[in-house]
Amino acid sequence: MEKKVIIAIDGYSSTGKSTVARQLAKKLGYIYVDTGAMYRAVTLYAMQHNFIDQSHFDKEALEQSLSLINIRFEVNSDTGLAEVVLNNKNVEKEIRTLEVSKLVSPVAAISMVRKKLVEQQQLMGKDSGIVMDGRDIGTVVFPDAELKLFMTATAKDRAERRYKELLERGEDVTYEDVLKNVVNRDHIDSTRKDSPLRKAEDAIEIDNSNLTLVEQFEQILAIAKKVIAK
Repeated sequence: MEKKVIIAIDGYSSTGKSTVARQLAKKLGYIYVDTGAMYRAVTLYAMQHNFIDQSHFDKEALEQSLSLINIRFEVNSDTGLAEVVLNNKNVEKEIRTLEVSKLVSPVAAISMVRKKLVEQQQLMGKDSGIVMDGRDIGTVVFPDAELKLFMTATAKDRAERRYKELLERGEDVTYEDVLKNVVNRDHIDSTRKDSPLRKAEDAIEIDNSNLTLVEQFEQILAIAKKVIAK
C-alpha cells in the first residue's frame, strides 16, 4: 500500500497555491485544505459584524467572538471541489472578493485567530494524505511535513493573474488597485510578529512567473511522486 504524506504549500498571495494544491490533491486522492479560505472566512465574519473596514479594526471584539465562528468545508457535488461554510452558510463566493482581500492580512496577523485556525488545521492533517496551502504551513502548522513547497512570482505577474480572475467573476476592479493590494499583503504577511510568511529551510521554491498552469502542475506532481516513493 502506498504511504500517504503531508504536503505543505506556502508562498505569496496570488501565486496559484490553491489551484495547484487542488489539482495535486485530486490527482493523488488526498484531502485538500485551503487555509487562506479559513482566514478569509474569519475576515468576512468580522466585516459582517462591523469589526473591521478600511478605516477601523476592533481587534478585541473579534477576539471575543472567535468561539462563535465555525468554519468547515463541504464538497460541491457539481464541481467536486471543497467550499467554505461559515456558521452553516456557504460563503465561497463572498470570501473571494477584493474587499475581503484588502482586509484579510490584518485579521490573519492576530495571534488568537492564528492559534484557533492552526489547531483546526493540525487536526485535519493528523492522518496524513493531505495537501494544505497557506502562509505558514511548512513553518508552523506542519513543520515535519514530508514535502514543503514555497511558491513565488513577481508582484506584477501575480496582480495580472488576480485582476483577470476578478474580472471573470464580474467584479468592478482596476489593475492598479489589485497590484496595490498584492504589494500591501506581501508587506503585512512578511512582517507580522506571529508566524510571518517565510520559506522553510527545507522547502523547494517554485517560481512560476514564467510557467503555465500545466507546466507548474507537472513539475510539482513529479516532485510529489518522488517524495511519496521514498
